[in-house]
Amino acid sequence: MSVLLKTRVTSIGPEVADLAEGGVVILFADGSPPELAEVSVLHKTEEGPSDDGPAKGASITLGAVSATITAVGETAWSKVREMGHVVISFNGATEAERPGELCASEIDTAALVSALTPGAVITIAA
Repeated sequence: MSVLLKTRVTSIGPEVADLAEGGVVILFADGSPPELAEVSVLHKTEEGPSDDGPAKGASITLGAVSATITAVGETAWSKVREMGHVVISFNGATEAERPGELCASEIDTAALVSALTPGAVITIAA
């Protein structure tokens, strides 16, 4: 497997747990505006992002939680490359509803909330 993105969580906004309970995680690179940081998982990239984004079937791990990417919005990877931002919806959808969204297989949302801690590693690999 080749790593497309490896990033480390630096902080968790106060509203992240509520979103994660609904199966949604919003990533933003460190330094995002405060109003976005409230709903975001802030992170610092350690590897990547690669030139080419993930395709359906790529893997995504957030700490101990793993899923499979099921859809990629048309601008999702360019936003990752430009500003470290993407919305990840763990809904199993085969088509992204929003252009900046990655969809992934459904997971245990309680495990997702637990996995989202400062220092946790997020990896997208193909």
